[in-house]
Amino acid sequence: MLKIQVNQLLERMLALEKMIEESSCCILNDFEEINVIFGIIHATAASHYLKTYLRTFTNEVDILTVAVQHLSNRRHGALIAIKRQANVEAFIHSGVPIYAKLSYSLIEAIFYNGNPLHDGGVLIDQNTIVSAGNIFPTSKQYRGEQKLGTRHRAAIGLSEQTDALVLVVSEETGRISFAVNGKLYPVHPHGLV
Repeated sequence: MLKIQVNQLLERMLALEKMIEESSCCILNDFEEINVIFGIIHATAASHYLKTYLRTFTNEVDILTVAVQHLSNRRHGALIAIKRQANVEAFIHSGVPIYAKLSYSLIEAIFYNGNPLHDGGVLIDQNTIVSAGNIFPTSKQYRGEQKLGTRHRAAIGLSEQTDALVLVVSEETGRISFAVNGKLYPVHPHGLV
């Protein structure tokens, strides 16, 4: 799917290159169309990688993507660590034990503004929400140009010290990102596909 979308974009850009030579042709609408195509490819790639990283560690990838999309739409900040193989408990300050089946409604309730747990992180192990209100370590190595909030630095920090994948939703912008191996990857502003 991704390869097909990239090839379609390349074809569209080649056609645009030919149109530039025609001085009587305004190509601004074409740029807008290409921008939309870029957005679709970005969302597709982000979804693909996120699902690839998570597939073997939870059967509930779709529940997680729905939850973060809903949180993003409402601009409710979120920090969600999905345990993969390494022990993450040793790197976080424990919050409130939950031990509940993973559901998007529970994730959304935890991160609802005003909920006492909404400022901390959630830990998920396979298909179980283990705990909420956790404090994750912040990155000690991030030196990027982009100024990041506490949630984003915590997502990077936990992923630097463990193999966890950490989803983060910005409370300010609603933008979804995920951190893995100490790097933060943005998801398209319009979400996942």
